[in-house]
Amino acid sequence: MGQSSVRREGTRGRVPHARELGWDESLYDEDGTGPQPAGGGPRDGGDSRTGHRRGKPRRRAKKAGKRRVFRWIAVTLSLLILGTASAGYLYYQHLNSNIRSSGRSGGESGVKKTAPNALGDTPLNILLIGSDSRNSAANVKLGGSRDTVGEKPRADVQMLLHISADRKSASMVSIPRDTIVEIPECKDTKTGETFRPTTTTPINESLQRGGPGCTLTTWEKLTGVYINHWVMIDFAGVVAMADAIGGVDVCVKTGVWDRPTRMVPGGSGLKLPAGTSTVKGEDALKWLRTRHAFGNDQNRARAQHMYMNSMLRTLKEQNVWSDAGRLMNLAETGTKALQVSDELGSVKKLFDLSMQLKNVPLNRITMTTIPTVEWSQNKDRLVPVDKSADKMWRMLRDDVAFDKNGKPAGAKPSTSAKPTGPAAAAPSTLGITVINGTGGEETSVVGRAGGMAETLRGEGFTQAASSQSAEPRKDTVIKYPQQDGEQGKSDALSVAKVLGLPTTAVKADTKVRELTLVIGADWREGATYKNPKPEAGDLPDGADDLNAADTGDCMDVYYIYKWDGKS
Repeated sequence: MGQSSVRREGTRGRVPHARELGWDESLYDEDGTGPQPAGGGPRDGGDSRTGHRRGKPRRRAKKAGKRRVFRWIAVTLSLLILGTASAGYLYYQHLNSNIRSSGRSGGESGVKKTAPNALGDTPLNILLIGSDSRNSAANVKLGGSRDTVGEKPRADVQMLLHISADRKSASMVSIPRDTIVEIPECKDTKTGETFRPTTTTPINESLQRGGPGCTLTTWEKLTGVYINHWVMIDFAGVVAMADAIGGVDVCVKTGVWDRPTRMVPGGSGLKLPAGTSTVKGEDALKWLRTRHAFGNDQNRARAQHMYMNSMLRTLKEQNVWSDAGRLMNLAETGTKALQVSDELGSVKKLFDLSMQLKNVPLNRITMTTIPTVEWSQNKDRLVPVDKSADKMWRMLRDDVAFDKNGKPAGAKPSTSAKPTGPAAAAPSTLGITVINGTGGEETSVVGRAGGMAETLRGEGFTQAASSQSAEPRKDTVIKYPQQDGEQGKSDALSVAKVLGLPTTAVKADTKVRELTLVIGADWREGATYKNPKPEAGDLPDGADDLNAADTGDCMDVYYIYKWDGKS
């Protein structure tokens, strides 16, 4: 019998396509126990009863076979991993290609980047912009005034989100779209067009004067808060994101129908029964756009805050950050729906940004609207209530929480805090430059820098000298050269202590060469600072604050737009 017959007669038959599967059939004889010798007879020099080749144990052949099988498995797994990684990379690149971005700032606000606190952490500020653009078929279909098609969009929704340096609280401030503020000189980075500054234009038109970068610069100029990023979305983007989330719960005290009336045309078309409803898609957009039925722009901002708080609760309940499927769906939708500043122009950076808010407890997230009154020159326009607004801006600059749900002031400090730095140098050895920054919205206090330099010299800082330059700013700061590290910080803190300034006034700076005291508009008189730091949750009247943990809030409906649920 020839070899081929013998090889097919054993208890182990030939495996079809064995070599294609990575198995080498030549490793086995007819009974599957060892290699088959040439000619099909007993092993050369071996014992047919034992099946051992002289000097070559049979198990080596078995091991060789196993090695080949394992090699095949390893190669296959490697190809699978490589293929998955390649697909993941391609999908990542696909998401990146969805993202549209442009410059962070559209002009000069004079606001410097926030310096790290004593633990080396910095707060994060993001400007959220809702555009009224109708320059696409999708946006036109979603309603609003069609006579603005082709025009530059306006920023009808503007919210500043502040995430604290310790990432334990978040605060948000809205400004009604018709609020008159100073819009600084801006340049459109796409067209190169420059727009002159104005003090008689509503803030929503800042978007038309250089894009979202100009809106960011306007907010910095108004608040004195350095804003790290902007994120913008239009009508179609809101609808897409609302669908991706799967719906958000909102509540009205009575049925609502925001429709045109004989006296007031337009309306969002929102139509909901009394109580809680889940809105998504176009209904979500209608909720966010409703103004007439809720009474005014301030109440519209409250409705938007209610929606956002509910959305945050929904995302946390869904645990979307650990659900790969939902996360991919949101990533796909979000990267198409959003425009962002250049610093956020990648999926990784957007994901990292979302993670900054992920672990903030719901009861530490507070949304507010800046208090406003009618503008004296036009009752259809608003202006900020300066005292109230300045207090809120200062809370953001000083990283003071809008809620009262954090640790009490007397709580035991964290054991993770860094140890106290070196002792401050002797006052007489410290060079200090004093700059008058009291100008800006008000006239600068003449001689303020010289007077404070004299005060410092009287306290032993004999090298203190005033500067002829001006640096208008809302808050007083003491800057120290960043390269001086902990020693520079200790020296600056010694100056702050003498003047009664809070430790938050001490900032590291890469541009100063010695200690620099800039006296802001918050300290226009006196030798001792008397503008105490606001306490957490100490918001002014009219801020209309709403906590994200509050699930029982419902919107009032203006009587003309109440709906009985039947007609």
